[in-house]
Amino acid sequence: MKIRVLGCSGSIAAGDRTTSFLLDDDVLIDAGTGVGDLTLDEMTAIDHIVVTHSHLDHILGIGLLADSVARRRLSRQHSRRGPIRVHALPQTADALRTHIFNGAIWPDFTRLPSPEHPLLKFEPFAVGQTLQLGGRRIEVLPAEHTVPAVGFAITPEGNDSGAWVFTGDTGPNPALWRRLTGMRIAHLVIETAFSDDEQQLARISSHLCPTTLARELAQLDGEVQVHITHIKPGEVAAVMSQIEGQTMRHSASALHSGQVFTL
Repeated sequence: MKIRVLGCSGSIAAGDRTTSFLLDDDVLIDAGTGVGDLTLDEMTAIDHIVVTHSHLDHILGIGLLADSVARRRLSRQHSRRGPIRVHALPQTADALRTHIFNGAIWPDFTRLPSPEHPLLKFEPFAVGQTLQLGGRRIEVLPAEHTVPAVGFAITPEGNDSGAWVFTGDTGPNPALWRRLTGMRIAHLVIETAFSDDEQQLARISSHLCPTTLARELAQLDGEVQVHITHIKPGEVAAVMSQIEGQTMRHSASALHSGQVFTL
């Protein structure tokens, strides 16, 4: 199982793409602007998108991907594959239907080219549920954000090498650490959206900063390889310097586009 980082920035600038990961060749984990770096053939291969929450930097690529691959996905060659399945909390799916796929912001690909044969189909999940997608287990983890949100723990079936855990966007999250207690973790991808200079903004927006990151990671058993995501463009060096100044037993490094995890 491979996970490729398509985007991991908190916003956009030259060379910075927002959150999206490619699991093997057929599953997207979030669909930020990083999706745009996939080739058309790679986009056409996507059968599932699992979504942490409804904020634009995590979902912008869904509608654009649907538009890009519509002709190919609906061709005779691909018609048996069915719709691209978008797995999300019911509240997230409702937000996307209401505010994105509404005909005003973007065409409703959950009803196009026809309600009987749409290009996209929403599949609801709940925190604590485990999705089985082609030999991969994706457990839905709790998150604490300004909108309903989740994270994911992903493991290959029959493999005990440990999980790839992605917190999604979250502030302090006691329920997450309770769930991760005792879980074997190969990699933890966790957000730190702001520097300590903006602790108040981090608190209001339910994100982490280096000080709160250290407090959160203190609740995690053992020693885990930690990868920091969602840092704003131009602030990576400052945020990572502040993280390195924290007292932690876990080693942490900044996530970067193009990075590949193999489990």
